[in-house]
Amino acid sequence: TFTAWCNSHLRKAGTQIQNIEEDFRNGLKLMLLLEVISGETLPRPDKGKMRFHKIANVNKALDFIASKGVKLVSIGAEEIVDGNVKMTLGLIWTIILRFAIQDISVEEMTAKEGLLLWCQRKTAPYRNVNVQNFHLSWKDGLAFCALIHRHRPDLLDYSKLSKDNPLENLNLAFDVAEKHLNIPKMLDSDDLNSTAMPDERAVMTYVSSYYHTFSGAQQAETASNRICKVLKVNQENERLMDEYERLVSDLLDWINKTTPWLENRTADNTLNGVQKKLEEFRKYRRVSKPPRVEEKAKLETNFNTLQTKLRLSNRPAYLPSEGKMVSDIANAWKILETAEKGFEEWLLSEMMRLERLDHLAQKFKHKADNHEDWTEGKEEMLESEDFRNCRLNEVKALKKKHEAFESDLAAHQDRVEQIAAIAQELNALDYHDVATINTRCQNICEQWDKLGTLMQKRCYALEEAETVLEKIDQLHLEFAKRAAPFNNWLDGAREDLVDMFIVHTMDEIQGLIDAHEQFKQTLGDADREHQAIVGLTEEVESIASKYQVPGGVDNPYTALTTVELTQKWLEVKELVPKRDQVLEAELLRQQSNEMLRCKFAEKANVVGPWIEGQMDSVAALGMGMQGVLEDQLDKLQQLEQAVVQYQPHMDELEKCHQEVQESMIFENSYTQYTMEVCWSNRPTLYRVRILTRDSKGITQEQLNECRSSFNHFDKDRSGRLQPEEFKSCLVSLGFNIRNDKQSDAEFKRILNSVDPNNTGYVNFDAFLDFMTRENTDRDTAEQIIDSFRILAGDKPYILADELRRELPPDQAEYCIQRMIPYTGTGAEPGALDYMSFSTALYGESDL
Repeated sequence: TFTAWCNSHLRKAGTQIQNIEEDFRNGLKLMLLLEVISGETLPRPDKGKMRFHKIANVNKALDFIASKGVKLVSIGAEEIVDGNVKMTLGLIWTIILRFAIQDISVEEMTAKEGLLLWCQRKTAPYRNVNVQNFHLSWKDGLAFCALIHRHRPDLLDYSKLSKDNPLENLNLAFDVAEKHLNIPKMLDSDDLNSTAMPDERAVMTYVSSYYHTFSGAQQAETASNRICKVLKVNQENERLMDEYERLVSDLLDWINKTTPWLENRTADNTLNGVQKKLEEFRKYRRVSKPPRVEEKAKLETNFNTLQTKLRLSNRPAYLPSEGKMVSDIANAWKILETAEKGFEEWLLSEMMRLERLDHLAQKFKHKADNHEDWTEGKEEMLESEDFRNCRLNEVKALKKKHEAFESDLAAHQDRVEQIAAIAQELNALDYHDVATINTRCQNICEQWDKLGTLMQKRCYALEEAETVLEKIDQLHLEFAKRAAPFNNWLDGAREDLVDMFIVHTMDEIQGLIDAHEQFKQTLGDADREHQAIVGLTEEVESIASKYQVPGGVDNPYTALTTVELTQKWLEVKELVPKRDQVLEAELLRQQSNEMLRCKFAEKANVVGPWIEGQMDSVAALGMGMQGVLEDQLDKLQQLEQAVVQYQPHMDELEKCHQEVQESMIFENSYTQYTMEVCWSNRPTLYRVRILTRDSKGITQEQLNECRSSFNHFDKDRSGRLQPEEFKSCLVSLGFNIRNDKQSDAEFKRILNSVDPNNTGYVNFDAFLDFMTRENTDRDTAEQIIDSFRILAGDKPYILADELRRELPPDQAEYCIQRMIPYTGTGAEPGALDYMSFSTALYGESDL
């Protein structure tokens, strides 16, 4: 295969090779091959026949290949001169990749992927052809025949071919390609068919010859892709329009059917009939309406989505049919909501009217029964004198219980008033059993007044009994009030005296020492409080013993005892001197740490400004305009060498920093510099800038032009543009940004694209990306017309067969159905007008 490929090019120079490993050994035919396939002239070859002459010629060929950006790994001139078959074949494959395959470009894919995609698209309409690779997919020969028939249908009849005759298919394709397309026979049909896994490189080499032979059709394919993309967008927009019309019609029909039902105010004047209508209304609210609410929201979302897609694809806005605008839906929905609200209010009022009379009688009975149940036993309870032999806490409990009863009695006042109001309303409505209602209401009111009188008498008796035991209770309460905070103070003091602490500065340890001294000054007051609490306990014991009060020494307000408080107080007095010793030891350690901070700050305040100066130099190079990026990289490397020479000072600072770390020192107020200042950053910025420039496909001059505009408005040389600076830069570059709401909205959109994280500034890389994006191509009606003209062979019309041959089936039929007949002169039968069709895609239409 490689020999045939080489001879297909050497034949143009009137020569060929017989043995690929022998004929390239002197380098002459190798140089001639490179001149033919590249169209360039190589240096004059050495005419001698000695080994060094041959090596020199082969090196000239290898140097030429390397100049084209090809890396030759482990391939040297000596191996080629010595006839190394493996190296020679590797060299030829490298040449094929560079000059026959690498230039293949389909939708920004790699050469191999692009060539495979080209084959797949060209053979897609053909039966029994499924190109997935460059080995098994080509064994039956149909893929080769499909490529030939796609571009030259006059050379073979694909319909007569069968997958069951692979040798016949392969021989036919190879013979036709060699005879009519000037593509040499590089593959052996028997070998390709019988080999379990054909050689991928050989097949790629041979298929690439087809690609280059038919490269003239590439322009038509590009035009076809453009048309497909536009038609796909148009088909999707039509689908959304149809769906919108369908949803609107369905929703409006439902609204028009539902509204009259809601506006109907007739009923059979029975409670059951109204309840049935109410149940139907609730079912409407729960079942019928929610899906329609979602449908309305979906419809509005689809409409907005459609308008956005039309605007983004440069299409005219969609105008729905009459009566199906979003506003029409909103008005109809508003009428529905109004009718629904009125229907609900009518139902509720009718239900209330019919239920009220029967409900009032049942309500009076229910409330009267509940009230009488509540009052049962209340008179006996209020007349009892159960508090006479109780202790103080029991008397207070009874008093609290009585106060709760007073609140309960007051709360029932509303219930009594409601019973009276219902009885009055029944009298007004002339209820048939009104005498029974009035008698029962009178009994309830009289009993209510009696309960109020008994409640006041019991309240006076409880207050009188409470006075007798008040003195002991006051002493218990005073003890509880003073014992609780004193106990909390003792617990807190014990915790503070044994609490662990972590300090990092002299101020912190000194603060702890000062706080401890203040604590010791409070010990005298604490001792006096302890004595006072003990005195309260002794007084309680004396009174309880004197008056024989049951449980008088038991304090109901607290579980604390004098014994517990005394034990805790003794513990606090023992912990104070121990705390003094711990604080003194920590003070000595912090004094040592302070000396280490001063030592580190003295060295860091010298090294830090030097590092900042070096970084400023690097930043100045980054925003500089002189020279190419590679030269600026050399300057940055010189700065790096200066950093290396300054290393001894860094080592001293690192040694001091090690001592600081070992002493667990984390802050230093004597300097702003830390070891995190990285002196060893390598100048990778400009290497990245070089790669960025190449990947964006712009020249050094274009990059300098963008950088010049950026630097002009970067007044503070920070490498960033504030929003107003960025806006001025855009105006200077020709962007139409005025001081109005529309321009402000457009500038906000641009600012969001270059500053998506809302940092408040725009760096150079984001600015460069934006300027590159603004220059990308956009589809227009003229471009679509030019694309159709290419498919039609420069005719002002196009035929249906041409559309079916160049476009996918569904999009070809789409065009045929919508294109009007061509009425110009000299048209063939069935000619279609593609110009009016393309104009309609971007102008006024009924789409």
